[in-house]
Amino acid sequence: MPVMRREEAAALTARQREILDDLIALMSEGFAHLTMADIAGRLGCSLRTLYGIAPNRDLLVLVACDRSLWATGRVARRTVGPTGDLQPLDGVRRYLLAATRAVGATTPQFAADLTRLPGGLELSDAHTQYLIAITKELLDIAVERGDIAAVDTNTVSFALASISNVFTQPHVIDTLAGSPKAAADQIIDIILRGLVAPNQ
Repeated sequence: MPVMRREEAAALTARQREILDDLIALMSEGFAHLTMADIAGRLGCSLRTLYGIAPNRDLLVLVACDRSLWATGRVARRTVGPTGDLQPLDGVRRYLLAATRAVGATTPQFAADLTRLPGGLELSDAHTQYLIAITKELLDIAVERGDIAAVDTNTVSFALASISNVFTQPHVIDTLAGSPKAAADQIIDIILRGLVAPNQ
């Protein structure tokens, strides 16, 4: 469930939406040190405008992150297209590669701050569960069509959709040769190639 109710999100002004988008960029190097006053000053808006979005800094951050993740999820879902027209395994690949854009620019500082933020881990888990559900739906179609071997789609969808969480852990990011997205995309591709049925 989104952090902000649908009617609240619909009531946001264009300026408030712009602020939430800009806040994501502002937080890229961490946000634990930022107060509501700091954010207002950096984004060129009033405190009243910020408090019109959320009653405190922590909830403001959650709203911004949640909104950004749902936007990425909607874009990823559109890359799949109508299920009747798609090659399921290709759909899984396109969907997950689009979804991993959400972690492309994740820094150790941001990851550490989100981990410590009340509700941060719950937010991440809620979006992962959504990814798992969509991935499983596409894998089930692929199994039915014989495009991939008969596998436990619950297990495989969990593994595929959870990969980004591994590579965005603060102590892992600095060990990667590239970005969290590049690492996740590489493992996703390896797993998907391993699922192809022998006759494909």
